[in-house]
Amino acid sequence: MILLGIMLRFTYHPKAFLAHKKNVQRGLVSRTKVVSLLHDASMNARALAEKTGLSYKSVLYHLHLLENERIIVRNDTKPYIWSLTGAGQQTLLGR
Repeated sequence: MILLGIMLRFTYHPKAFLAHKKNVQRGLVSRTKVVSLLHDASMNARALAEKTGLSYKSVLYHLHLLENERIIVRNDTKPYIWSLTGAGQQTLLGR
């Protein structure tokens, strides 16, 4: 059965959008997963990879993009714990 004219739309976390890089759908989906988890609690890249289902390398790539935009920060000692900053776009309505 084919449904015509119906598009499923994925909502992205506002902090998943980057100002200095092109925002493609795959990247937005991946960053939304990462940022949503970091919104709830700070964690390391390995835990983020396990919880999002993304590869460790992919999670690190997106973490560094978000860090360059100052949306997230990491602590100074290994293992690095990542957390959200107040920067980036904010949600207008409650989650």
